[in-house]
Amino acid sequence: MGRIVVIEHLTLDGVMQAPGHPEEDPRDGFRHGGWASAAQDPLMQEVMGASMSSAWSLLAGRTTYERFAAYWPRQAPNPFTEALDRVTKYVASTTLSGPLPWRNSVLLHGDAVEAVGKVKAEVSENLVVFGSGVLVRSLLAAGLVDEMVLMIHPLVLGSGRRLFAGPGPSSFRLTDATTTPTGVIIALYRPRD
Repeated sequence: MGRIVVIEHLTLDGVMQAPGHPEEDPRDGFRHGGWASAAQDPLMQEVMGASMSSAWSLLAGRTTYERFAAYWPRQAPNPFTEALDRVTKYVASTTLSGPLPWRNSVLLHGDAVEAVGKVKAEVSENLVVFGSGVLVRSLLAAGLVDEMVLMIHPLVLGSGRRLFAGPGPSSFRLTDATTTPTGVIIALYRPRD
């Protein structure tokens, strides 16, 4: 059975929208895209890599998949781009139809929670989620998330889509934490039994 590992950049006020670059996700008039770029640190890459493991696949919702597929294959060669291109990409969507444009992409049909639960039961690798807030909230509510790696940036934006914007409560236990030289807290959480 696979494990679902959620890896997210968050601000202190819980915003997860468009951490990577200015044009990443302007929905709802969001003007702060790229907010995580200033605090990038090699320690973040090290922790993310350890959480992903050597055997992993990408799990994404429609919006994150479409943004990744439009961005990453067009980047200059680098280890992250090559890894994303190489791995299987499972896409939970009720609006997309196949075939999907990015190589090694698999469209999950029907109810996202059911489809992801089935994939999780069938694979042995980690299913790694970046972004995909709607999907993550659904998976958390269904008890399918095994670990969250939250990179909490010392920044308050005041607006933007938040990771924890849905039903609760949920309880987690901290399994590890470290602080980068740029002041980002990297916290690893697992759901309480």
